[in-house]
Amino acid sequence: MVSGPKDIIEVLGSKLLGNIPHGFLGRRGGVSVGIHAGLNVGLGSDDDRAAVLENRRRAAEAILSSAELVTVHQIHSPDVVTVTEAVSLDARPQADAMVTDRPGLLLGILTADCVPVLFADHEAGIIGAAHAGWKGAISGITDNTLVAMEALGADRSRIACAIGPCIAQKSYEVDDGFYRRFVEQADEHERFFGSGKPGHWQFDIEGYVAARLAVAGITKVECLGEDTYSQPDRFFSYRRSCHRDEPGYGREISLIGLAT
Repeated sequence: MVSGPKDIIEVLGSKLLGNIPHGFLGRRGGVSVGIHAGLNVGLGSDDDRAAVLENRRRAAEAILSSAELVTVHQIHSPDVVTVTEAVSLDARPQADAMVTDRPGLLLGILTADCVPVLFADHEAGIIGAAHAGWKGAISGITDNTLVAMEALGADRSRIACAIGPCIAQKSYEVDDGFYRRFVEQADEHERFFGSGKPGHWQFDIEGYVAARLAVAGITKVECLGEDTYSQPDRFFSYRRSCHRDEPGYGREISLIGLAT
């Protein structure tokens, strides 16, 4: 981990991803102000566009300065795209995960409580990045990312995955309808729900995503265990902004790339 004053970008790394350029970035650093203060990279936010673009430039520079940053228009889907070249901001495909085997590309996933997952098959030189909100997670976004990596030549027995900062179970209250949706998919999913106030549960989305990866045959999974909701100085959080009745919220970015 690299950390420091608020004007210094904080980068969280995974031992499993090793020397592949990657990082989970928080809100520290950047040029945004107000409720978006720090490294807000969300083009869909109400932040000043020039500030967002500068933040995106700084984020990419912090991980792989020579690379082209590629992001998608995230829609909480199970859809994955294979990236073979740089994509302009106006041409971003609607999807929630990307894979590539091309050096010089830096894949970026935006979150603000949802689960960012970075994937790497070191030997094959194939990487992926996924945005796993609950809708994408339950509909198979991580499974589909693995399939897309295999189509490029990856072997899931070699793939390592890192799960970055996301909302923690203690901070993620859901209603009974939400609980039933997951348990009806599989009875064993009950283990990801802790008891809450009457008619409500506390959902462990990080544990759920990690378990989906394990069921898919991934034996190397690292969870960073960082709660976005309870650390306002370090991370943006959609749910926290709602509870504070704020008019908007920022997004952090998780990045992985292949050096040229």
